[in-house]
This record gives sequence, C-alpha cells and structure tokens, in this order.
Amino acid sequence: MSTPVLQTSPAVAATQGVVSPRMLTAALVVLAALSWGFLPDFTVVILSYIGLYSLVAAGLVLLTGVGGMTSFGQAAFVGIGAYATAWVCTSPQATQFFGSAVGAAGLPWVGLLLGLLTTFVVAWVLGAVTVKLQGHYLPLCTIAWGLSLYYLFGNMQFLGGQTGITGIPPLVVAGFSFASPRVMGVLIWVVVLLALWLLSNLLDSREGRAIRSLKGGQVMAESMGINTAQHRVKLFVLAALLATLSGWLYAHMQRFVSPAPFNLNIGIEYLFMAVVGGAGHLWGAVLGATLITLLKEKLQDILPALLGTSGNFEVIVFGLLMVLVLQRFDQGLWPTLQRLTARWIKQPASKQVSATPQPLDQRAVPAAGTPLLSADKVTKRFGGLVANNNVSMSLLAGEVHALIGPNGAGKSTFFNMISGVDSPTEGTVQLMGQVMADAPARKFAALGMGRTFQHVRLLGQRTVLENVALGAHLRAHKGWLASMLRMDRHEEAALLLEARKQIERCGLGEFADVPAGSLALGQQRIVEIARALASQPTALLLDEPAAGLRHLEKQALAQLLRQLRAEGLGILVVEHDMEFVMNLADRITVLEFGTVIATGTPGEIQNNQRVLDAYLGGADDDEVAA
Repeated sequence: MSTPVLQTSPAVAATQGVVSPRMLTAALVVLAALSWGFLPDFTVVILSYIGLYSLVAAGLVLLTGVGGMTSFGQAAFVGIGAYATAWVCTSPQATQFFGSAVGAAGLPWVGLLLGLLTTFVVAWVLGAVTVKLQGHYLPLCTIAWGLSLYYLFGNMQFLGGQTGITGIPPLVVAGFSFASPRVMGVLIWVVVLLALWLLSNLLDSREGRAIRSLKGGQVMAESMGINTAQHRVKLFVLAALLATLSGWLYAHMQRFVSPAPFNLNIGIEYLFMAVVGGAGHLWGAVLGATLITLLKEKLQDILPALLGTSGNFEVIVFGLLMVLVLQRFDQGLWPTLQRLTARWIKQPASKQVSATPQPLDQRAVPAAGTPLLSADKVTKRFGGLVANNNVSMSLLAGEVHALIGPNGAGKSTFFNMISGVDSPTEGTVQLMGQVMADAPARKFAALGMGRTFQHVRLLGQRTVLENVALGAHLRAHKGWLASMLRMDRHEEAALLLEARKQIERCGLGEFADVPAGSLALGQQRIVEIARALASQPTALLLDEPAAGLRHLEKQALAQLLRQLRAEGLGILVVEHDMEFVMNLADRITVLEFGTVIATGTPGEIQNNQRVLDAYLGGADDDEVAA
C-alpha cells in the first residue's frame, strides 16, 4: 500500500538535549542523598511530608489522570493504613496475640499487612460498586464513603475516638531503628522512588496501554478485548493501596494518629496535588505535592502577619491561587516544565525494547467460504421506534461484504449489534459458530473480530505505535505485577514489533512515533485499521473507512483490503462512497428504514430498481426523464 502523505513533515520525536531524564533523575537522587544529612530538621520533616503526599498523589495520577476516574476519598485509605498499624502496635490484645509470633519489632509489619488487606477488601467492594458510575455520580460517591470512613475513625472507641492513638513505636529493621525523623525521611523517599519506578513500568507496558484506554471510552477499550470493569476496579484498588502505604509510613513517623488528617478536605488536597502537578504524569504527583505543601506552609507564615490571626485567610487565598493555576495550566505544571526544559533534556527518539521478542498468540485462518459472522432476523427496538426490523445477513471468510443505505437506514445500530456494543431485541447473532446473545464486545474480540469506528477513537496524545499495539492486547498475557517488575519485556518487544509491522503495512511507517492526534483525519482512520489488524482478526468490520481519504489514499486502502481478502479475512464495510464500494465488494446488503431491501453482487445492486429509487436516485432520474 502506498504511503499517505501529510502536508507537513512529521514532528521530530527526539529533541536535542544535554542529559537524559534517567541521568537527571539519578543526579538529583545522588544530590539529595549527599545533602540530606546537612538539611535543617524542619526541612527534613517538610520533605518527608511531601514524600507521603506524593505516594497518594501518584495513585490519583493513575486513577484520575490516566484512568479517567475522579476520587475525593483517598484520605480515608490513608487513615486505614495509619489506624491499622496504630491498633496492632498499641492495643494490649493485639500486641499480645501478634507479639508472641513476630516479636515487638515485627508488629509494625503486621500492621502494614493488616492495613493492606483491609484496604484491598474495602477498596474492591467500594470499587465494584462505584467505578461503574459515570459522570458526576462517581466523585459524589467517593465523597460519601470518604466522609463515612472519616466519621468511623472518630467514633470507634477501640481506635481512640476523636482523641486518637498515641505511643506508636518506630520502625525497627534488623536492629536498626527509624525513630529519627531524618532516618525515617530516607525510608519514605526510598519507598516513593520505588513506587514511581514500579508505576512507570506498569504504564510502559501492555497493561499500561489498557489503563490509558479507559479514559478514551468503554466501547473502544472493550472492542480491543479489555475488560474495562475489571481494570477500573484494579486501578481503584492500586491507588487505595498506595494511600494505605502512605498512611502506614505517616503513623510511624508521627507516632500518633487521630481522625483530623483523614477528613474530606485533605482528600480534596490530594486530588489538587495530582491535578496541579499534571494528572497524566507520575512525576507531576511529586511536583504537585511539593508545590501545594510549600505554598500552604508559606501562607500560614505570611498571612497571619499581614491580616491577623482572627480568620483562616490561608484557606481562602490557597483556593484562589489553585483556581488561577488550573486556569492558566489546565494540563498541570509538569507538561509546562517539560516544554521549558526540552532544549536541555533529551527525549527518546522512539519506543524501543531491547529484549528478544517471544511469539504472540496466533489465530488459525478459516478456509475460504467459511461462515464467520451471521445475523438471523435481528430486530432492535428503542421503545416504540424500530431501528432494525428482521435483518439477516452473513459474512464469509475471503469476501468483502458491504452494508449500504441512506442516512437513517439503521446501519450504525446494526453494526453495534453485530460487534457486541449493543444487543438485539429479537433474533440472533453468531460469530465463529457461537451464539453471542448479550456477550460484551471483548468476547467478540476474543473470537476473532476486529473493528474500526465511524467517529475515530484513538489515544490522541499517545504515539501511533502505542495505539496500534493496543489492538494486539489479547495476543499477550502478562499481568500487572509482571509489568511492574519488567518481567514482560520479551512479550512487549513482540507486541511493538507486530505494531510496527501493521503500521508499515498500512503505509504509515514514518509516522509510527508521532502522536496519533496530530495526524489528519483520514490517516487516523488508517491507524484504526492497523490497530484492528494487530489483533490478527478473522472478521474485520470497517465503519466508513474511506471517509476523509483522498483519491489515491482510497485506492491504496482498496488495494490493502483486497490483499486481506486474498489472505482469507472476511471484511464487512459500512460505507457511503458508492464508487469505493462497487469496485471492492463481493456482496452488498442494502438497508432502508431498518429493513433489508436488497442483497446481491455490485452488478445486481446497481440494476435493482428498488435500490435505485430508495438510495441511488433512480426515482429522481425517472422524474427528470418524464
């Protein structure tokens, strides 16, 4: 296929710089380690708090900025971590029960385990209920359970009520005590850096692409074979576990816990940290936590001297400053910082994986003429409106079947039913011999269906390579833990290799490392086709693939589809371009007002008077002739 040509050359993915991000991070870590022992005690405490806040904010970056789910209740999970270890370490019953097994030094680790297990159960239950909600209902629900857990902390007497719990022991590891705030601060930042590394690895993987697809909409992600409900719950639980870890560290640094640090206001501040720093960037969590912590600290010093101590003016000024920052930097401060430092910091030219690729799952190609997809007397009703009425059609291996009809004929509704987006009111849909009933779109993808969309659905800020690799999601199997520990590198290499292969096959090789959103609309449609091909489908459903393409690009697309047909794929095309359809399709089905009015070869359709009257303007021609 010939390469579509943009009017402008692709953006250069690599920038000339002096130092790489990895080298800069290492240099900053070394500098912090060398200067840590010379910093004032108050500065060490502030930096420790920034580290604790960064852990929670990093979870919110994944949950909100990447996954598209807003939560105001993370402070409650911080409280679970703090109270769990406080109770284990101070309750006479708990210390007697657990201390006999692990000793006094092991009690904090039992507290950590208890906090994580409790959070896992609570977050999984809450997540299973709340993440299904859409729009403003989800954040409202997080406010509700955040308040509930906060008041629960203050009203349970075995947790100290409003007074809290004192006397929490410091951490002791191999006889080494972390009682000193300076030493505890080192542990906090080691945990923060380790968490950022693990989360960065997760996002730079097959599962990371699945997480990013959640924000783009459920339909697209499910059509790639991603279980969106499960991924949303897992993401919710991961963010909660990070908050719990922060609470555990907080309890052993502060040596005292009470309900006050876990109220709704603090939960809102955590979300501010993630958004202000840059909700789509992990290091934005650290930047946001640093900015807001230092800003609050300075306001508490400056404003009372200027305005007196009779009111909480710092809250008012802080709120106004946050509004100004969000108005000026709607994507957060981290992207702006990246742009300002781009000339000095190198960016990788392309996404490369050095590991040896391992074989991906392969799908057997059915013999030509094998029935792949069939709809039998499918009807769809929306109340009293009949969108599709008794529609039947089939798709065979090794053919191009076109579905045409005027606007409002019911093509999109039918397309959704045969791809798992919607379910028919009556009739049956079969894919690869299986009756699909109410099966979700991911089940269609698992059986070998690939598809594109009428309105392009891509991850606009991610590269073409990453978008296409998302299509091969079901051909690999490494999970979240393997991704975090970089045990998926061989599989990731294979996925990226397959993605590049399909991109080059579709003629977009030179744009593989360009953000997909920067391409022209027609080229974005080609990217969707490449993404569908990466799944190695047996049935390929294309929704207006030629829309937005120029003449030569349409010819190149037709050439690609003919090649795919020769390889045994069954291709169903919904298209308005009649010249494109007539020169490509083996069979054509025509819809009018939700009903099939004709099925046949292009020649038969062109000579069908009912089709001419209803769709191709035959009735108007007769009137002109008369």
